[in-house]
Amino acid sequence: MEVLQNVKPRVYKFGGKQAEGNSKMKNLLGGKGANLAEMSAIGIPVPPGFTITTEVCTEYNLLGKEKVVEMILHDVESSIENIETLMGTKFGDKENPLLVSVRSGARVSMPGMMDTVLNLGMNDDVVLGLVKKTNNEQFAWDSYRRFIQMYGSVVLGMKPASKEDIDPFEEIMENLKEKRKIELDTEFTIQDLKDLVFDFKVAVKKNTGHDFPTNPWEQLWGAIVAVFNSWNGNRAVYYRNMHGYPADWGTAVNVQAMVYGNMSENSGTGVCFTRDAGTGENVFNGEYLINAQGEDVVSGVRTPQQITKLGSKRWAELAKVEEEDRLENYPSLEELMPSIFKELNSYQNTLEKHYRDMQDMEFTMQDGKLWILQTRNGKRTGAAMVKIAIDLLKEGMIDEKEALLIVEPNKLDELLHPIFDLKALKKANVIAQGLPASPGAATGKIVFFADEANKYKSSILVRIETSPEDLEGMNIAKGILTARGGMTSHAAVVARGMGKCCISGAGALKINYKKRTLTVGDHEYHEGDWISLNGSTGNIIEGKVATMEPGLSGEFAELMKLSDKYSVMKVRTNADSPKDAKIARSFGAQGIGLTRTEHMFFELDRIKAMREMILSETVKGRKQALEDLLPMQREDFEGIFEAMQGFPVTIRLLDPPLHEFVPHQLATQKDLAEDMHITLQAVKSKVSELEEFNPMLGHRGCRLGNTYPEITEMQTRAIIEAALNLKEKGIICKPEIMVPLVGTVKEYEFQEEIIRTTAATIFDERNNTIEFSVGTMIEIPRAALMADKIAEKADFFSFGTNDLTQMTFGYSRDDAGKFLPIYLEKGILKVDPFEVLDQEGVGQLIILGTERGRSTKPNLKVGICGEHGGEPSSIEFCYNVGMDYVSCSPYRVPIARLVSAQATIKSIE
Repeated sequence: MEVLQNVKPRVYKFGGKQAEGNSKMKNLLGGKGANLAEMSAIGIPVPPGFTITTEVCTEYNLLGKEKVVEMILHDVESSIENIETLMGTKFGDKENPLLVSVRSGARVSMPGMMDTVLNLGMNDDVVLGLVKKTNNEQFAWDSYRRFIQMYGSVVLGMKPASKEDIDPFEEIMENLKEKRKIELDTEFTIQDLKDLVFDFKVAVKKNTGHDFPTNPWEQLWGAIVAVFNSWNGNRAVYYRNMHGYPADWGTAVNVQAMVYGNMSENSGTGVCFTRDAGTGENVFNGEYLINAQGEDVVSGVRTPQQITKLGSKRWAELAKVEEEDRLENYPSLEELMPSIFKELNSYQNTLEKHYRDMQDMEFTMQDGKLWILQTRNGKRTGAAMVKIAIDLLKEGMIDEKEALLIVEPNKLDELLHPIFDLKALKKANVIAQGLPASPGAATGKIVFFADEANKYKSSILVRIETSPEDLEGMNIAKGILTARGGMTSHAAVVARGMGKCCISGAGALKINYKKRTLTVGDHEYHEGDWISLNGSTGNIIEGKVATMEPGLSGEFAELMKLSDKYSVMKVRTNADSPKDAKIARSFGAQGIGLTRTEHMFFELDRIKAMREMILSETVKGRKQALEDLLPMQREDFEGIFEAMQGFPVTIRLLDPPLHEFVPHQLATQKDLAEDMHITLQAVKSKVSELEEFNPMLGHRGCRLGNTYPEITEMQTRAIIEAALNLKEKGIICKPEIMVPLVGTVKEYEFQEEIIRTTAATIFDERNNTIEFSVGTMIEIPRAALMADKIAEKADFFSFGTNDLTQMTFGYSRDDAGKFLPIYLEKGILKVDPFEVLDQEGVGQLIILGTERGRSTKPNLKVGICGEHGGEPSSIEFCYNVGMDYVSCSPYRVPIARLVSAQATIKSIE
């Protein structure tokens, strides 16, 4: 990669109603920096600062610290001078000190995944100057101890000794609280804070071997470098991989003048949302803490209070707090500081209208003055996402196309998971109540440590509070439960972004990490015990709770109707049973793009007949066994056709090699020998004969049908007779018979001849007909190259991208797990090609096959039925190729419907 020389500035200033950037520059300035610039330009009170661009992060990873510091040294010094001018303070000055915050800022929101340092510029001299300037010794020493704690953790790498231990700084604080018999940080005396600063510096020297740095410029460069390093930290890498964000994006660094929420009882900090991030309800909400800094709110070390009076009353109802007690001890910001609330409410209205989307804002009140520290499009649950899009549309803030485009397709998956059965909930034993931080239903076994979340098939991660290091475990767990924290804590925000059920701030829980116990009242629960979480109510329930299937209703149904209005490309489903077909239809599938007939043969009564067919040495014997299978297949097809109610159904003829159907265990082989009245040796010999060195490239697909035409005859008869049976009942059927694994024109011709001849015979027998089509699955590279010849005969093409990917790359899906993770980690591949369609290679074969096929048959129907048919970027590619439809699993149908509409809109714009 070449170094980016003189392309654009590396540092951008903002503040004082002036800005060198804007919100459209997120790729360069990161989301945080771009929005700080935008807010500054439109008059929102933003503490001044500057942004070091994401491109500098890329250069840092390429060139290292010394070269990059040299490149941006002058710009950073100039930008600090600009902050000094705007704030009337001086960086490193003992009498009138400027302190700054250093925060990361990727182009997309990655809450808690990278690092932040507050109160930077503090040392033993500056703290005394701050005391003199503010006449507030408590505030100054509190800011100093916070700085050492954050800098020590983020820049110097101070971590807990083991997962059972707490942060070394927290341990020092907890010991002091226990000694002083206090509970809150705000109860520390000035001497306590001085002692903490001393003890913290001793701990740094003990753990790192170096004194805590006192030079503000050394501190600043250390923090900037730490933010760059955090882009490749374990949790950031995991988060990127989880969401598919490229490693070469990099992060910006935002350096900003400090404003202090911990200056007095007239100061504070908070996080707020212009709408409810959990439900989408159009209600301003959030949380705040008096005499605190921002990390206190999101870390969960103190349970915050609600911003609005309505929110406070709702919280009190959940927490079972009486109104009198609420007003005295837990007042809302609206009640405690009405003028600040009015100003904040005004800004949230301005910002939502400006950005035309729900905003997540951070703010600080310094001695009665309000500052906005950040705004961004808020992370939200899938349900909230859909409701917000539809509500913004109805409110006239956005149009129909924008409403579709602001919905993130994969988050719809959250709405398609099972929910708690209402009858079961009525009988449930609710053991405790927390805040409904992220809706959903979760049942699992208790685990107390994030790295043990995969200990059970279904787990609930139970923590006092979560930290960014817990990300992987949070992702694995079915649900998250914390004793501390509010609706804006780390656990809540990250869980909503994941679409993960979460309950936070359940104060009744007593968690003991060393004993691995959860105590509620008199009852003790242990690791491995079952609990259930109702993320919509905050109820924590003992044991398992039964679930039920979801459906399309309300705003979700409206979104799907709107999607269909703009979609050109149809969405079908992959379904092998009437049950799957009915589910897909309920989600709006417009037909079936793949029915795998082999899946119908594995049921107990059918596998026996299938094995008898395989083991038969004569055509007559095979036909007799197939006669037994015929009514079973016909019945399945009738159920599938009926579920589709006149929509097309593509049925793939038998595809896998025969050895998959024969028994490989001795006991089963003995049973089969007895049933068929043959010797055990005969069964063993046949099993051995069918074994293949490379079954994926062996005797399967159309090769089976061409060597054993009676199989194709039976399956064709089952399909055609099923369609005729339903026609007699007044049900329209549109069967599409698909020949798998075609590589030559002759292979297809032989199969088509069997299919059409069999169908003609049935029509004569029944004195009735139905319309049907015959096509093929393009899954061999040669078929894509020969598509113009195959299309002369075939009615349709369906690209089977699972095998096409396998054969194009030469990767075995069964064995790729041994090297694919390493390839992804090293950047040899950007994505797993079995999950996301390889547009550069496999995609070119699809384009070629489609163009050549339509060159000889312009009206050739073309679709895709591989797993990629449910992946958003792959669906968009299929639209751009000009496919008629994509086919995906039933639960991906709504996602595909949305993406189809989005692809159409993007192509128009």
